[in-house]
Amino acid sequence: MPKKTSIFALRCTIGQEKSVATLIEKRVDGNPDADIKAILAPEALNGYVFIEAPSQREVNAIITGIPHVRGKVVGKIDIDELEEFLIPKPSTEGISRGDIVEIVGGPFKGEKAKVTRIDPDKQEVVLELIETQFLIPVKVHADYVKLVEKGEEEGEKM
Repeated sequence: MPKKTSIFALRCTIGQEKSVATLIEKRVDGNPDADIKAILAPEALNGYVFIEAPSQREVNAIITGIPHVRGKVVGKIDIDELEEFLIPKPSTEGISRGDIVEIVGGPFKGEKAKVTRIDPDKQEVVLELIETQFLIPVKVHADYVKLVEKGEEEGEKM
């Protein structure tokens, strides 16, 4: 019968969450007696790493001596509180027609553009480049745009 586990929050230096998670993972891999089930370092939450283990003592034993850990384990966390970090959000969320975006990847990197159409199924946006002489519609994956300013509401997503 599997042991019951809990999720514990661990405070760490802001910006070092991934390195702390990686060091914990290496330590767990090198210790066959460690009973750590999962490690989560969400990008959206600075300064915390979440560890799934049967007891707080197990977590404290594995984090001893790891750099950038700030103090002991903060406490147990309910899985419902972490749900927003576990379920990926669509790339088109928060972008609407008329918004001004900056293209952050691809051949038009660094260009500003206006959103003319959104395809949430394909996670794509159609843009008109602002700083060009001609209005050229460009289709870009929503991961490659960053919202610069909200535009006037021109209507619902298409």
